[in-house]
Amino acid sequence: MNGKQVGSGVDSAVNMHFQISDWRAWAPGLIDQDAWRQWCAAPWRPADDGSQPDASFLSAMQRRRLSRLARMTFQVAWPLADAHGAPLPLIFASRHGETPRTLAILQELARGEPLSPTQFSLSVHNAIIGQWSILRGDHSEMNALATGRDGLEHAVLEACTLLAEGATGVLVVIAEEAPPILYAPQIDDVPFPYAVGLLLTPGSTCVLRGEPAPAEAAPSTWPHALELLRLLEAPGALHLAYAGRAWHWQAEARG
Repeated sequence: MNGKQVGSGVDSAVNMHFQISDWRAWAPGLIDQDAWRQWCAAPWRPADDGSQPDASFLSAMQRRRLSRLARMTFQVAWPLADAHGAPLPLIFASRHGETPRTLAILQELARGEPLSPTQFSLSVHNAIIGQWSILRGDHSEMNALATGRDGLEHAVLEACTLLAEGATGVLVVIAEEAPPILYAPQIDDVPFPYAVGLLLTPGSTCVLRGEPAPAEAAPSTWPHALELLRLLEAPGALHLAYAGRAWHWQAEARG
């Protein structure tokens, strides 16, 4: 299991072909495929009521140690992994990671309180993929990426390298928790807590092309992972940009 910090500066053009065999997503009030299809047709910003995924496929004891971000990740990835059957590599990408847990640790330090080793170990960026590996008993290659707004694209590129090496499928999960109130003025790219899980397999129904962009473009209305869901529901082309990088998506209708 690895953790990586990924920048957006890729010097040369990249062109990847693959298939998104299935997807799952979760956000407060958007808990099933039908709800997400309605959202894709006419997006809105659901209120964050603090609710969490039920993650009922895990025992209560197993769920107890999972943060909401971890439960969101498990909620979207678990059914995809079950449907695939065989062990799956996992690419987890998040820009902000376990920010609420990290802030709690910093507040404990400020108060001069002793730190919890468990809290610290679960605050690091690759803690979630460690929990995933343990609870599923899956020892496949897994990477956690710390990314910018285009974490989706970097995660997909990472997944495509594994497909090229012979993997029959790769799970990609993009997840972001709502920022704590203290950080809210500095974090403007999380309209609501969400997690998106994708099952990538060999194929050519999806194309991702990246190339240097001459200038910074305006950010997309929604996070890239949510824009991709809209593309998958209405196949065609999608053009996104971030930090001098242009990303071009093409998706065909699934048969």
